[in-house]
Amino acid sequence: MRCVVFGATGYIGGRLVPALLEADHQVRVVARTPAKTADAPWHDRVELVRGDVTEEEQVRAAVADQEVVYYLVHSLTRGDFSGIDRDAARIVAAAAEAAGVARIVYLGGIVPPDATLSRHLASRAEVGEIFRRSGVPTVELRAAVIIGSGSASFEMLRYLSERLPAMITPRWVHNRIQPIAVRDVLYYLVRAAQLPGEVDRAFDIGGPDVLSYLAMMREYAVVAGLNRRVVLPVPVLTPWLSAQWVNLVTPVPRALAVPLIESLVHEVVCGEHDIAAHIPDPDGGLTGYRRAVELALTRVRNAEVPTRWSDASTYGAPSDPLPTDPDWSGGSLYEDVRVSRTEADPETLWAVIESIGGENGWYSFPLAWSLRGWIDRVSGGVGLRRGRKHPHRLQAGEALDWWRVEYLERPRLLRLRAEMRVPGLAWLELAVEPEPAGGSRYRQRAIFQPHGLAGHLYWKSIAPFHNAVFGGMVRNIVRTAEQT
Repeated sequence: MRCVVFGATGYIGGRLVPALLEADHQVRVVARTPAKTADAPWHDRVELVRGDVTEEEQVRAAVADQEVVYYLVHSLTRGDFSGIDRDAARIVAAAAEAAGVARIVYLGGIVPPDATLSRHLASRAEVGEIFRRSGVPTVELRAAVIIGSGSASFEMLRYLSERLPAMITPRWVHNRIQPIAVRDVLYYLVRAAQLPGEVDRAFDIGGPDVLSYLAMMREYAVVAGLNRRVVLPVPVLTPWLSAQWVNLVTPVPRALAVPLIESLVHEVVCGEHDIAAHIPDPDGGLTGYRRAVELALTRVRNAEVPTRWSDASTYGAPSDPLPTDPDWSGGSLYEDVRVSRTEADPETLWAVIESIGGENGWYSFPLAWSLRGWIDRVSGGVGLRRGRKHPHRLQAGEALDWWRVEYLERPRLLRLRAEMRVPGLAWLELAVEPEPAGGSRYRQRAIFQPHGLAGHLYWKSIAPFHNAVFGGMVRNIVRTAEQT
């Protein structure tokens, strides 16, 4: 079948595309920034189109001649996400109906009965309702916590369990949850494409286990070989306060932690398993919670995480100017440019550059980087804890600590775009040029476009530390390449 996927650069979408291809479907991928898919292993097997779900003409072009629309888009990191998701769903629904699409498949969240929904759950339920009213047969798959390497829910669970042997927690840790393994979510998504047209409704999907969040943390500790976690629930920690704690301890930023935790205030358990009448359980049954954790941890330890929650987290707007734009939209542009020649060959130097960040560090003044990361976390930013997917290889579009890999031309240029909280826009470019007489030249450029007076003051206040930070980075990267 001809399937178009909105949200293919996100956590679920990036795994769904190869699963659809494996099932012999033709896949069209819609992305605001197609370059983010350049290093995806399926890049050459799909039709790639540029599109934004809020642009009607682009959406109409994306769904033309397609049989199935997969919608995996959410705007949780935006304060006004409810309105954005509502408008986008209406645009996609109208375009699908006008194009004669046979099926819409949407991944939403379990809706607790008789409960005042959080903004997050209410928005996801509203999007599902918009699709079901579109006139296009719609399957809305409603899941609770998704357990898989790189998912926001799993990373939150992992860091809380591993970093805090004892913790004070809110009462919602005793609420019941029915988690589901990411492999089972993909199983249902792929098979939903071929359901008959009369199937037009929402289905709850979940794994075989129903646990409290406390039990999930303790089960995680058992699988990970940790000592038993000591937990003291207290009634005073609101979801908002809990999110601040999650923001500090885990890689999940406050903008994402708040809606996730607001959802955990409810008991999210499947109210039915009607999906089995249309899609039978996988061979061997649905994946249990403990097995799902084992699989996720194995992928993390082997650096085989195909997608992460941060892949879809975009803090800069697509319209923001880039360092390569010929004309800047006003204001000043600050640069810190440093060049160093080295006897190391270009391939060796590039290997050091592409391994930067995460557990490998930033090759200069670790205390300064750590302190800046903590300041960013406290202010609600992403900090340094997002790390990297693979220790030595990057992909365009992936998160790298507080940066985003904006451009990657291997083995010549790596451009990183800052997603930390700064009064302006910031980039870091690391480039390699071969020298005619042998060896190579390393060129490093830090770029900052200030927003207002605060931006100018910010750059001038940190300028005295540039020699220690940026100068040290040049010296250490070159030295590491030469020692290698």
